[in-house]
Amino acid sequence: MRHCLLLALICFAGTVMAEEPPRAWTSEWANTDFSKSSVEFSEIFSGGPPKDGIPAISSPQMLLVANETSLGAAEPVVVVEIDGQTPRAYPIRYLTWHEIVNDRIGDVPVAVTFCPLCNSAITFDARVAGQELEFGVSGKLRFSDMVMYDRNTESWWQQFLGEAIIGELQGTKLTVLPGWMENWESYTTRQPDGLVMAQPVGHRRDYGRNPYTNYDRSQTPFLYRGDPPPHGLRSLSRVVAIGDKAWPLQRLADAGELIEDGVRLTWRAGQASALGASEIAKGRDVGNVRTYDATTGDAIPHDVAFAFAFHAFRPNGTWMLGE
Repeated sequence: MRHCLLLALICFAGTVMAEEPPRAWTSEWANTDFSKSSVEFSEIFSGGPPKDGIPAISSPQMLLVANETSLGAAEPVVVVEIDGQTPRAYPIRYLTWHEIVNDRIGDVPVAVTFCPLCNSAITFDARVAGQELEFGVSGKLRFSDMVMYDRNTESWWQQFLGEAIIGELQGTKLTVLPGWMENWESYTTRQPDGLVMAQPVGHRRDYGRNPYTNYDRSQTPFLYRGDPPPHGLRSLSRVVAIGDKAWPLQRLADAGELIEDGVRLTWRAGQASALGASEIAKGRDVGNVRTYDATTGDAIPHDVAFAFAFHAFRPNGTWMLGE
């Protein structure tokens, strides 16, 4: 009997014994396999908008940077640079309202994502097991982080982790691509022949306005039911997250450069907070972060996210406090 129980536990490792999903989910998500889940359904909340109520963008139009005149110098953009391809920038003024951009850079399908509630901007390779996925916004939140879904199988994905948490692809992880947030002036100076995403058409949005005014000054994250971060860190203070390690942004800003644990991190002024002033371009300066392999100098993926999000999704992570 014990051997049978042990075998059952091994077979179901990483999968939560499924509770019944809310009826509203099964009617809206008829193609999602809720029998496969690695999380408790009770951890997931509606963020307000329904499925695709925040419309993801697919196949965006791109402009030469010289032809883009609406962006302010300090405005943040998500930069994606893939070897052999023209660099691309995706303005936060658009991602704030759409949260996901499905694009193709050369032969690589990418999902450029931004969760405003976590200040998390991560770019993923959208290929999984030989198929190309296209992502949308589910309207759901888990620990205040966006739950994405793929239009292929309607599996649900945790944006902060790039991992499918519910559905046919449950347990599958996306590959993170080197990408970072950078202010517009810096990007155009570095990449004068680069590309930038054009303003989406067909959507009535007040691009450039911040619908989350002063959110990064808040004490409590929206619909967050987890524990606060340790070490006295404010929940909505920024950290530089690399895998299971997090450096407080203020520590990096004070130093300008840190070389620790095989990583070189740099900070320089110039980037406006996307979640401060009512006009994104006028947000307070939170600076630009770059991260590199300390030995090879190659860029490595990182995310400048809020401390609560790192703690929620990396509960056993290491806090790089310099102590």
